[in-house]
Amino acid sequence: QVQLVESGGGSVQAGGSLRLSCAASGYTSSSSCLAWFRQAPGKRREEVATIDSDGRTNFADSVKGRFTISKDNAKNTLYLQMKSLKPEDTAMYYCAADNNHGGICLYPLILADFTYWGQGTQVTVSS
Repeated sequence: QVQLVESGGGSVQAGGSLRLSCAASGYTSSSSCLAWFRQAPGKRREEVATIDSDGRTNFADSVKGRFTISKDNAKNTLYLQMKSLKPEDTAMYYCAADNNHGGICLYPLILADFTYWGQGTQVTVSS
C-alpha cells in the first residue's frame, strides 16, 4: 500500500520558518517527479515546488528565494524548507508524486498525473 505522509506544519508568525516532510512508503519515490502543492480556502490547488529524479527543481514565482525543495532518496522522504513566511503562504500543503513520466516533471503540471497524494499538513502564518 502506497502512502505519502506529510508532517511539520504548524502556526508561525510572519517572517518565520517551517520545514515540511513527506515520508513515502510502499514504493520508491526516487524515480518520480515529486511536488509540493498548497490550497487555501476557496482557492484552487497550486504548485509550490517540484523536484525531478535528477534533482532539478522548480518553484512558483511566489515562493522563489524563500522556499527550498529537497529529497533524501535513502529515506524516501521529500522536504520543503520554508523561510520568510508570509500570511499569504497560509494553506494546506500537500506532497504528491508523478510516477508516470520516468521521473521527469512535465510543465505545466497536471494534477491528474500525480498518482499519489498525502493527506496534507496545515501551515498558518499570522501577521
